[in-house]
Amino acid sequence: MKSWMVIAAVTIAVALGSNVLRPKDIKWFIRLRRPSWLTFEPLIPIIWTVVFICGAWSAYIVWERTQSWQLMAFYLLLEISIVLYPPVTLWTRSLTKGTIVGGIGVVLGVILTLLVWQISGWAALLLVPYLLWSPIGTYTTWEMSRLNPESA
Repeated sequence: MKSWMVIAAVTIAVALGSNVLRPKDIKWFIRLRRPSWLTFEPLIPIIWTVVFICGAWSAYIVWERTQSWQLMAFYLLLEISIVLYPPVTLWTRSLTKGTIVGGIGVVLGVILTLLVWQISGWAALLLVPYLLWSPIGTYTTWEMSRLNPESA
C-alpha cells in the first residue's frame, strides 16, 4: 500500500472521530450567541476539509523525505487535538474548555510547522491554512464564551 493511501486513510478515520456528537449537544451549541462578525460559519466545514487535505499532503511530503515515525506521530497528535474540540466543547458544554483545546492545537501547529520547515518548505507551507484558521476558531470560541457566560 502506498504511503499517501495510509496517510489519507488515517486522516479520514481520525477526522470522522469528531462526529461522535449527541443531538442534544448540537442543539445547545446552536442556541449560543455568536459575535456579529461571525458571518462565515457556513464555510467552516469547507475550511476544515481544506485544512485536513493540506495537513495530510504535508505529512506525505515529510514521510517521503524522512520516514520519521516521530513526525508522523506529531501530525497525528495535531489532528487528534483538532478533532477533540467538538466533543470536548459540546459534551462538557464549556466554551472555555473548547478555547483551551483550540489553544493547544495552535501551539502544536506552530511547533510542527517549525520542525517541518527544516525538512521541506512546501510541507511547512501546506500547514499555513491550519496556522491561519486555528487561531481564528480559537478566538471565535473565546468570544462566544464572553457572549455566553453561562456556557463559559
